[in-house]
Amino acid sequence: MLLDNIRQENDIKNLNEEDLALLAKEIREFLIEKISVTGGHLGSNLGAVELTMALHLALNLPEDKIIWDVGHQSYTHKLLTGRRSGFDTLRKYGGMSGFPKRRESECDAFDTGHSSTSISAGLGLVKARDLNGEKHLVVSVIGDGSLTGGMAYEALNNAARLDSNYIIVLNDNNMSISENVGGVSKYLNNVRTADGYLDLRDGVYNTLKDMPKYGNQMVKFIRRAKNSVKQLVIPGMFFEDMGITYLGPVDGHDIGQMVRVFNVAKRVKKAVLVHVMTQKGKGYLPAERHPARFHGAEPFEVETGLPAHPRTKANYTDIFSTVMTKLGQRNEKVVAITAAMPDGTGLKRFRNMYPERFFDVGIAEEHAVTFAAGLAAGGMKPIVAIYSSFLQRAYDQILHDVCIQNLPVVFAIDRAGLVGSDGETHQGIFDLSYLSSIPNMHIMAPKNKWELSDMMKFAIGFGAPIAVRYPRGEAYDGLKEHRKPIVYGKSEWIYEEGDICLLAVGSMVKTACQVREQLKEKGYSCSLINARFVKPLDEDTIESAYDAHKLFVSMEENVASGGYGEKVREFLDRKKWGKAFLSIAIPDAYVEHGNVELLRQEIAIDADSVTKRIIDEYSRL
Repeated sequence: MLLDNIRQENDIKNLNEEDLALLAKEIREFLIEKISVTGGHLGSNLGAVELTMALHLALNLPEDKIIWDVGHQSYTHKLLTGRRSGFDTLRKYGGMSGFPKRRESECDAFDTGHSSTSISAGLGLVKARDLNGEKHLVVSVIGDGSLTGGMAYEALNNAARLDSNYIIVLNDNNMSISENVGGVSKYLNNVRTADGYLDLRDGVYNTLKDMPKYGNQMVKFIRRAKNSVKQLVIPGMFFEDMGITYLGPVDGHDIGQMVRVFNVAKRVKKAVLVHVMTQKGKGYLPAERHPARFHGAEPFEVETGLPAHPRTKANYTDIFSTVMTKLGQRNEKVVAITAAMPDGTGLKRFRNMYPERFFDVGIAEEHAVTFAAGLAAGGMKPIVAIYSSFLQRAYDQILHDVCIQNLPVVFAIDRAGLVGSDGETHQGIFDLSYLSSIPNMHIMAPKNKWELSDMMKFAIGFGAPIAVRYPRGEAYDGLKEHRKPIVYGKSEWIYEEGDICLLAVGSMVKTACQVREQLKEKGYSCSLINARFVKPLDEDTIESAYDAHKLFVSMEENVASGGYGEKVREFLDRKKWGKAFLSIAIPDAYVEHGNVELLRQEIAIDADSVTKRIIDEYSRL
């Protein structure tokens, strides 16, 4: 195998040119085999194999720097930098990350996980290089889906002022997670060809400059007139008009062509964008046919592409999807907004049933929130469905555009809490903290699948900003008999006994039931309250539990700082009751990738760990 010859960075340069196509084939087979076992981002990586190989042939790593936007397409990069053995532990606890990590390799220039960041980061590395008097190359690889994010244009605006080399590679596969939408996608679809433009331009200018007497005047005249001509013949005028040289489009599966263009781009003494056309999922028919399904794939059968372990129970996203279709049917004012994730957030069915009331704004969370604010101000009932870790990108819009005006926007926050294999950049462990700091915001968390349905119905009729946060994974179907109506700001007594009082938020109610059973087996009396509302805090229910309990324990799948437990502690301190209190929450740290159950054990929020901590605390009373 040619892959056996790739042991470290730059080893690819030792291969013969005629061997490169075979290496690409071997890489695809390797990725399909490994990801079918571990799960991971398959489609984006299959589409970027030749692109990555061409970059490694044109650059010298780790001296030259590659910044991968989002970073989920960096698997081939990891292979070519000697991390082949790490794929057996890909995305597992203690194993290799599915994203670039500087702590993993010198060849990973910047940690990424969210979209639209690579141009800003790359520009920073360029300016640091120039200020340090260094000469290495900096390349940012960004997808066409990420170009719907406003941060990319903020960076392009600054990059246009550069007077030194900076290469931006636009990996255009007409996809983000789902199919791209909007004007940027339409513009890129109209792009055809600009091959040889830079060489032609430089050749003409240099020839004219060498002409005696009138050469420089002719160059100035052509530069003044060129834009009107280029509008007719050069497809990259959008970038050229910003002051960024455009090269392409280039076949993203033709290694030789890409290497030649990258070598041309290295000569440009300013920002240059190379437009590369690729196919997401290339080389694996199921991924080519269903690129959205193979964006972030669970383990699958290689022969069919079908899941290796099909789900037998509904997850919370499924429940949300069903509720949304019912809400849309009952109320014509209900509209749904997502940021490039109709499938991931469960809005695909709503889109199919009510296309005129569904809005996919692309990877643009800030715009999604302010757009929803405008819809609410116009009398609609917007529901914004975004993952917890992505919603944090729109903090200012939630505060400034929704909550100051007290507009009735519903935030359906999927993947709240630990999400597992994608690691630090995707764990949804901050939303209770960043949302509860905002006046006029209200926050709920359901204990099970029925309560999610009830909370969504409550939220749509609430009349003020409100968030419903729910976890990734199988929807809890326990405690079905406990389905009291949702009352604003009120918690729910599930078990009322004495001594120890568990105050659990959302997904931690299931854990609290397990903890309670373990405590009772050891002879402790234990009550359980389902918080339901994180904001406002139900002070009355906590006060009603005061006399019968010696120890209060809050339980949440959120960081401790700014979370529910902090609010309970502050209330108890304010009352000066002197009651013992224990906060069960995620430590003030980023949580790495790994199986969720293992992560819960590592950070001591699983049932066994919580029970032990409670007994230790109670023994000190």
